[in-house]
Amino acid sequence: MSVVELNQGLEKPPERLDLQDVALFLDLDGTLAPIAARPQDVRPDERRTALLKRLAERLDRRLAVVSGRPLEEIDHILEGEVTAVAGIHGLVRRDAEGRVVRAEAHQGLELARARLNEFAGQDPGLLVEDKGLSLTLHYRLAQPLGEAARELIAATAAETGLTYQPGDMVAELRTPGASKGDSIRAFMAEPPFAGFKPVFLGDDLTDEHGFFAVRSLGGYGILIGPERRTTALYRMDDVEAALAWLEEAAQ
Repeated sequence: MSVVELNQGLEKPPERLDLQDVALFLDLDGTLAPIAARPQDVRPDERRTALLKRLAERLDRRLAVVSGRPLEEIDHILEGEVTAVAGIHGLVRRDAEGRVVRAEAHQGLELARARLNEFAGQDPGLLVEDKGLSLTLHYRLAQPLGEAARELIAATAAETGLTYQPGDMVAELRTPGASKGDSIRAFMAEPPFAGFKPVFLGDDLTDEHGFFAVRSLGGYGILIGPERRTTALYRMDDVEAALAWLEEAAQ
């Protein structure tokens, strides 16, 4: 997967989104909801729920959320307004008709779970999030231990064959398999997404696979947050800017 350098022309947000010819893909944390210190701190929001309901109607269901969270958490936070969802970075996918496909859990997760829980015991700011198909070590509240956390994750991945996936103040061990980009490609091969131009909004390094996928399919990605090297073609400053842009399109 290649990247392109952001430049002055690419930093500007895109013009108003025309929903008639697009299929819309949205990350959750850092895109639709501000990043929280703990994953459980992100809750349903009336404004976000109303926006997603209107977008789904205007897009005739060509709307999917592609997130690192488990499917059940996504449904809770979004109050069930989005049917097409890819969870755990693509390891679980529910299509627009409600059919769900899940990967099989990797056998190395058992060893990884014991190691991460032992490591997290040294500081109350460390949190292990068990998603069934992956394990995420959050260190936003224990940043001095970030390097040690990343080293532990990398070593465990090398030993077990699990996939090491870095993120914003998190390090994740996941069952090898589909990425966010793979999920977007799968959605784009099916009704109601097929034949439309894909647009993907995301913020984290895990979203680069999605940016690359939509670009290869003739669409574009929008990075939410600070400037960095990215395959996205556009950028917005923060979650508020993303929500306002989507609300304008949904009018």
